[in-house]
Amino acid sequence: MLLRVRVALPDKPGSLAQVTKVLGTAGADITQVTVLDRGAGVAVDDITVFCPESTPKQALLEGLQSVEGVTVEGLWPTREAPGTYPELEILKYITTAGDRALTTLIDSLPVLFSADWAATAAEHGVVYASWRAPQEPAIPELTSSRPEAMTLDGGLHVIHAPLPPLALTLLLARSEGPAFHRIEVHRLTRILEIFLSLPATERSVARQLRK
Repeated sequence: MLLRVRVALPDKPGSLAQVTKVLGTAGADITQVTVLDRGAGVAVDDITVFCPESTPKQALLEGLQSVEGVTVEGLWPTREAPGTYPELEILKYITTAGDRALTTLIDSLPVLFSADWAATAAEHGVVYASWRAPQEPAIPELTSSRPEAMTLDGGLHVIHAPLPPLALTLLLARSEGPAFHRIEVHRLTRILEIFLSLPATERSVARQLRK
């Protein structure tokens, strides 16, 4: 199984080596490390690991928590294949998806961001939701003109993003794992900017909404 681990650790030589040693001892094979943040002597890293199904997640968590100065911000399943450029693949599919441009994007976002589900809504309600989304996902009131991360009542972490040219809003949700980091918000912002700039996007979405 693939897992994503987010840790905050001292930003000094040897800190990451201690973390990787603990993961290796627990039987986890590290496939990717992404630095999300550095500053004030602390680094925040997302580490993707492959573990046998028999490896208890609790053992990984306890091992990491035993490392001095390390804080585990989250440990949750991921479907994003490490070492690839999934955004480029998805955007390529979208350019040829025709009327399915919007649904292709929504179905892809949970994989790209190690999230649970995504949905898009208009004034009249939900237009489309991905697999694993609630039957009637609640879309919070939009308070910003740009994508923003928030944690809803009940602990659901989301990124809420406006899609002004389409008169839609988008919600990306993660129930397991940490809140969305500002780097993830920026990454989604850029993906949406490219999506909205594609010549066929507005026409294909308009055709889908008329169905």
